[in-house]
Amino acid sequence: MSQSVGAAASNQGFEVLGAVMAKKQQNQEAKMATMLVQSAMQSVEQVQASSPVGNLGQNINITV
Repeated sequence: MSQSVGAAASNQGFEVLGAVMAKKQQNQEAKMATMLVQSAMQSVEQVQASSPVGNLGQNINITV
């Protein structure tokens, strides 16, 4: 009887360990996704900052 109780307790311990490890992995993936979004936003901001303001010089009229 003590072996079955010990085995059940051991199985429950492994289940808890698995749940803790899964939660840590989800947290790590969330951090990585956040970093990816932030880096994408930074590159978008840089492109927007370098784009011309207004339309001066963007239209060239050529007549032949």
